[in-house]
Amino acid sequence: MGDETKLLAGTMQTDPRSGHIKKSSGVNPLPVIAETWQKIRDNNNHDVDWLIAGYDGNSKTDITVLASGNGGIAECARNLPVNDVCFGGCRRKTGRFTKFYYAAEGASVMKKGRASMHKNGVLNVMEGCDDELAMKPDLADSDL
Repeated sequence: MGDETKLLAGTMQTDPRSGHIKKSSGVNPLPVIAETWQKIRDNNNHDVDWLIAGYDGNSKTDITVLASGNGGIAECARNLPVNDVCFGGCRRKTGRFTKFYYAAEGASVMKKGRASMHKNGVLNVMEGCDDELAMKPDLADSDL
């Protein structure tokens, strides 16, 4: 390997045009997100069909489940945080799965920026989704 292609420990290697190095966003989706998502994807489960995840307390990297329940996209939308950012996923009435990132207008610019960097790391935990939804507080399945 030449000097221009050295590998650095603790980094992800990428396309040569980006210098081969891309640092991780550092987000830490806690296991409870994957566990709740598996319940949502379970065809025998009728208790949970949506989840909302967000930052755990004052953490800037740990993501946990803030809310979950039954009632589809409309109930999920009613439970969105008022002045914060969040990530989530729903089972639609069609049986399909969708994920979303939501940033309330009242959320701080710093939180919005951090969450946008962490978005892919969190949403990748919710495997098997067909699309990404533009979530908003008054959304219903019939709007889609």
